[in-house]
Amino acid sequence: MKIIDAHVHLVETVAGIGAEGELRFTGGGFARYATGRTFRLLPQRFATGRVTPEDVLALMDENGVEKAVLLQGNYLGFQNLYSFEAQRKYPDRFKAAASYDPFSRMKEDIRRHLFEELGISVVKFELSTGSGLMCNHGAFPLDGEMMEAEYRYAQEHGLICVLDIGRPGTASFQVEALRRAILHHPGLRFVICHLLAPDRDAEEAMKAGLARLTLPNVWFDLAALPHNVRPEEYPYETAQRFVLRAAEIAGADRLMFGSDLPTTLKEDTYDHLIGFVRDASGLDAATRRMILRENADRLYFGA
Repeated sequence: MKIIDAHVHLVETVAGIGAEGELRFTGGGFARYATGRTFRLLPQRFATGRVTPEDVLALMDENGVEKAVLLQGNYLGFQNLYSFEAQRKYPDRFKAAASYDPFSRMKEDIRRHLFEELGISVVKFELSTGSGLMCNHGAFPLDGEMMEAEYRYAQEHGLICVLDIGRPGTASFQVEALRRAILHHPGLRFVICHLLAPDRDAEEAMKAGLARLTLPNVWFDLAALPHNVRPEEYPYETAQRFVLRAAEIAGADRLMFGSDLPTTLKEDTYDHLIGFVRDASGLDAATRRMILRENADRLYFGA
C-alpha cells in the first residue's frame, strides 16, 4: 500500500523563531536559540541544515510514501516559496501549504500573492506558545476578530485551514474557542495537527478535545505522536492507543498519518514513524488504509 504523509517540512534555511527568540543553525545538525540554548534540531542525515525536495523524495521512495503535504511553521521558519517550487516541480508528489503572520501590516498583499497569484490551496497557522504565533504575540482568542478574518478569507478562497493549537494546558490550547470558530465556518475544511499534541499523561485531555472538535468539516493529523509520548520506544504503545481512541471518538475517516519529518528523524527511523500505525494490532486493514492514505488523498489531493 502506498502511503501519504500529511505533515512534512522542507528546509531551505533554518530561520525559526520561538519563545526563546530566533533560532539559527550552528552546523552538524544543531541549532541555537537567542537564549543561548543549543540542541540537536536535525538528524545527521541533514547535518548541513538543508532538507531539499529531493532529500524528502528519497526518504519517501525508501519507505513506500507516494505523496506528502508540505506544511509551514515558525519553528523552522516559513518555507513558503521553497515548498511552492517543490510542488511545481513535483506536482504528483507534493501539496504545498503556505503560512503568514496575521499581525503583518501588509497581510492582504501577502495573502493575495500566496493564495491568489501563486494559487496555493492550503493555509497553515502554528499558534502554539512554544514556537507558534502566541510565543511572540501573546495569547489571543482563536474565535476573536483577527482569526475570524483569516478563517473568512480561507473559506472565501476555498482553502484548507491547518491549525497547530499547541499542547494541552497551554494558552493556545483553546478547544472551546476553536469549536465556536469551526461551527461559524461550516464551509471551511479544518485540519488540527498532532492529534492535539498529547504527551503520554494527557490522554484524557486529548479525548475531551477530540469529543468537542469532532465536526463534519474537521480532520486530525497524527504527526509527532511518537515524539510526544517519549521516552517510549517503537512500537510506541501509548501512541498506538491514542490512535485507537481517536478512531473511536472522531472516526477513522477523520485521521491522517503524518510524520513531522525532518526533525522527528533525529529520534527514530521513517519506517518506525510509519510502522506504529501500519503495524498497530488494533487497526484492521481498511482502517489502516484510511489513515495511511485514503483520507489525505481525498482531502488534499482530490482523489
